[in-house]
Amino acid sequence: MKKIMLIGSIGSGKTTLCQRIVGEELRYQKTQAVEYYPQIIDTPGEFVQHRRYYNALQMMAAEAEVIGLVANVMEKEQIYSPNFAQNLMKPCIGIITKTDLCEDETILQGAEERLRLAGVERIFQVSAVSDTGITALIEYLEG
Repeated sequence: MKKIMLIGSIGSGKTTLCQRIVGEELRYQKTQAVEYYPQIIDTPGEFVQHRRYYNALQMMAAEAEVIGLVANVMEKEQIYSPNFAQNLMKPCIGIITKTDLCEDETILQGAEERLRLAGVERIFQVSAVSDTGITALIEYLEG
C-alpha cells in the first residue's frame, strides 16, 4: 500500500478515516500532533489552517508517496489555496469525508470544486461511519 499523508481542517475526519482504513474501532480523538500509522501520516488540522505550519507539511510530504487533501462535505469554506497541491511535490488526491451526512448533490459538487481548485488529480467520496467509498480508496492506495 502506498504511504499516504492526510491533510485537512480540524474535524474533517482524517483520524476517523485512518481508523477505518487500518481496521481500528472508530472513536473520536482530537489529533494533537502528527500521528504515524503503518502506511498513513495523520496531521493535525492546525497544519493546514495556519500558514506557519506549511513548511512542516512540505517536509512531512517527503515521507509519503501520495497526499490526501481531506474535505468534510459539509464544510463550505475553501481551506486550501488555489493549486495548494503543487506545493507538496507529490501526487495529490482529494478525499471528501462524511458523505453519509449529505443528501444534496449540489453540496457534494461544491466540495469537489473546492478540491479541484486546490489541484488534486482524483477525488474519492467516503464515509468512515457507513464504510462507503473506503474500498475504492484502499484499492487506489494498493494499486
